[in-house]
Amino acid sequence: MFIGHRYWYIVCRSPELKQKPLSATIASLPVVIFRTALGKVAALEDRCAHRHAPLSAGKVCQESIQCPYHGWEYDIEGTVNKVPALPSDSKIASNLSIKKYHCLEQDGYVWVCLAETPATPHPVKFPYLDAPGWTSFRMKTRFLAPVDACLENFLDCPHASFVHRFWFRTPKAKPVKAIVQSLADGAVAEYLEEPRESAVVWWLLSQKRAQMQHTDRFIAPATSRVDYIFSDQRHYIITSSCTPIGDRLTEVHTVITFRVQPIGWLIKLLFAPLSHLIIQQDVKMINMQQANINRFPTTNYKFTQADLLLPYILKWRQSDKCNENSDSPPPPAGIEHHIDIML
Repeated sequence: MFIGHRYWYIVCRSPELKQKPLSATIASLPVVIFRTALGKVAALEDRCAHRHAPLSAGKVCQESIQCPYHGWEYDIEGTVNKVPALPSDSKIASNLSIKKYHCLEQDGYVWVCLAETPATPHPVKFPYLDAPGWTSFRMKTRFLAPVDACLENFLDCPHASFVHRFWFRTPKAKPVKAIVQSLADGAVAEYLEEPRESAVVWWLLSQKRAQMQHTDRFIAPATSRVDYIFSDQRHYIITSSCTPIGDRLTEVHTVITFRVQPIGWLIKLLFAPLSHLIIQQDVKMINMQQANINRFPTTNYKFTQADLLLPYILKWRQSDKCNENSDSPPPPAGIEHHIDIML
């Protein structure tokens, strides 16, 4: 089974799911998502049991979805409840059904879980989204790379000095102490006395004398959270939820939420376009990296102590909690490392 089938993944924004069904792919599996007349969201495999026409090309009929080929209708459980070519009093065989997936709405997104029993009742929440005093904006980005590569990129400080030079970070060759801890659901790294001079982002978003606390957190199996907390009460959170479309294709839904009173609206005007610019730099680099990986028959990564969170990302995603084909447990919570790196 594909890694992380038991977890929840975003398929679309809630406002995108209207009267027309939507087609999505999760872990190489085609899924149709639709909203019934009563407002319920549902997810089924995207093929009719009759002749395998795509249900996503059909239409919603009250509480059912109708196949565009012969008009068969399926309820939200994937059971056929109408075959137009049969007399109305005909009994429909109980085996005429398709696979149903768990589906719900949270934080303005539609989420789907592919397993019969989800690992958790609800997906990981986006922190402080729509909370009083906080401002948010959203981004959707597609990477030609696996989830592992995306997560490492989002939680990797050293690359920012080169990929985002002057925009987000400028190399200062300054020693920085990092504390890495394993958690019950992943791992977190905290950076102490991190430099932020000569970077456009921090020139715009922070006061020069304010002290900064920075943590990068991996939440298994496919979520990253980055927090920048300042002594002047400013707080920026970047949370990214990765949906695997295929082995080497990932769609990332990012919510950037921040508390900067009383000028959150002004910061959003500056921060939103800057964030799009920065993430496109990541897209370019990750896609280039993956294209080069594809040129070689094997991948043999080398590691140093500066690769703080990728070892935890890989171990967790290969563990039995994320991968049913694995008999390896994830790293136990409570492990702590103190590491010196240069930024």
